Amino acid sequence: MERSIFHIFLHFFIPFAVAKITWRKRWIKPFIFMALTMAVDFDHFLADPVFDPTRCSLNFHPLHSWYAIGVYLVLLFSPRIRIFAIGLLIHMTLDGIDCLWMNSF
Repeated sequence: MERSIFHIFLHFFIPFAVAKITWRKRWIKPFIFMALTMAVDFDHFLADPVFDPTRCSLNFHPLHSWYAIGVYLVLLFSPRIRIFAIGLLIHMTLDGIDCLWMNSF
């Protein structure tokens, strides 16, 4: 349970840190946009059970698939939605780290 709470905390803290470091004085809007990428987790509602602390979400949920991650990488080249792409890639990276951590114990 603690791991799940820490994981969710990181989904907000890392975008906050990236926004503060990258956009310094104008960090609030980028942070909000990156935090909104948490909505990608709505694809968890397609799974049964919805939440399984032992399941790796990468390549299990549609918006966490390798194809989706490829799209997120391509979105980096669009200046208008780059912040969303950064948020999505941070999200996928944190989920990947969680998968690695889960499999090492």
